[in-house]
Amino acid sequence: MIRRRDPRLLRPAAVGRAELDRLLDEHAVSSVFVAAHVERIRAGGRATPPVYGVRGPDGRLEGACWVGTNVVPIALDAHGTDLVADLLLRGGPRFASFFGPAEPVLGLWDRVRESWPAPFDVRAHQPLLEMARDPDPDLLAGTAARVRWAAPDEFDRVLPAAVAMFTEEVGYSPLTSGAEGYRRRVRSLLAEGRTAVLCDADGTVVFKADVGSRHGRVCQIQGVWIDPRYRGRGLAVPCMAATVALARTRTPVVSLYVNSFNAPALATYRHVGFEQAGEFATVLL
Repeated sequence: MIRRRDPRLLRPAAVGRAELDRLLDEHAVSSVFVAAHVERIRAGGRATPPVYGVRGPDGRLEGACWVGTNVVPIALDAHGTDLVADLLLRGGPRFASFFGPAEPVLGLWDRVRESWPAPFDVRAHQPLLEMARDPDPDLLAGTAARVRWAAPDEFDRVLPAAVAMFTEEVGYSPLTSGAEGYRRRVRSLLAEGRTAVLCDADGTVVFKADVGSRHGRVCQIQGVWIDPRYRGRGLAVPCMAATVALARTRTPVVSLYVNSFNAPALATYRHVGFEQAGEFATVLL
């Protein structure tokens, strides 16, 4: 009788490049964050991406999970979730967050939560949306025509908007801890032409959105923010439509995820043309 081997966890050095690329390609929209970071690390040539794999009974790589500052599953079934959870428990609560596809994220958290401190927040329902077509031309007239990529020398103009967005979303300022790292991130996005803005007559940023991750045919929009003084004035739909149009000049598929309780944002994204492609979850630690 042939005995089937149980799934087993692979350390990053044992995860084959071609196998990992296949898995990332199969989950291109939901794994764009990991794919972009894997590409960056490989380009450096001196490190192995911190991606643990799950080898199935048939010998194929059937699951994987990024374990860096954040824990980000690419694909994990129940067996894979158990294996990665055991790894996390051995290492202890040293991560900033878990985020990604909802089922493995919440499965991992369920397995470690009794041994770890209480989280800052758990966002269990975050629709993952995607759009693979240009917005309706009517949405790109008027205000939308003024949305543009911010220039690298606009750091001092963009930083206050970025800080306000982060503080509103997470509940504390990114400048209270890790300020220099946050400033570097804002500068990097500007240098790569990945921050879309709308400015008022005084040059103040009143809308901002970042292409937070980009790999292959997919990008992911993050950090969407409108100055509270300008909310309710009909800016959200045209500004997001313009951001999608800008992003699609580089990648044909644009994605984002949003908290399910944020009804106005969901309505905006659906008006622009986004459709649901899955569900994310986030555990902030």
